Amino acid sequence: MGANFAVPALFLSSFPSWFVGVAFAAIAIGALVPAAVMSIACANLFTRNLYKEFIRPDCTEAEEARMAKIMSLVVKIGALMFILVIPQGYAIEFQLLGGIWIIQLLPPIVLGLYTRHFNAIALLAGWVAGTVSGTYMAAAQGFTSSVYPLAIFGVTVPGYAALYSVAINFLVAALLTPLCDLAVRRGAASAAR
Repeated sequence: MGANFAVPALFLSSFPSWFVGVAFAAIAIGALVPAAVMSIACANLFTRNLYKEFIRPDCTEAEEARMAKIMSLVVKIGALMFILVIPQGYAIEFQLLGGIWIIQLLPPIVLGLYTRHFNAIALLAGWVAGTVSGTYMAAAQGFTSSVYPLAIFGVTVPGYAALYSVAINFLVAALLTPLCDLAVRRGAASAAR
């Protein structure tokens, strides 16, 4: 059974059956609490940042609360369907991709919020480049390892795929910013004529 079954095995071998049932119920509830918190957070993010901002800007607080409850339920049902339909072996692959994908938000957030130098379109292009390259690196390894062997001038440098892809993200954003700024200036100049 492995190390994951150590605590349940201890309960089964050391306690009476009624206590084992209570302990297993406590483990199940303990697993559901973080999932509920995450679904509520996801629903609130959707409701405040997408629904209220773009779909119904004039919605009342009651409508906003109702939409958050509906979205929370949708997220929970989606998570349940994901668990029932997707093969268990994919969980590690999705966790690997999740680490690579989430770090791609670092350049747009840090450079977009704390500096005025970078162009928003360039930051978006960098995010796309980083996400695609990181996904490619993970896929090239068969989703079995987060270490990607990068070959540079005949030398192979193994490193974390998320680190390589976020470097690509920064590089694309830095290279495209002057080009995007130039295009915006030319567009503004031609509109002024």
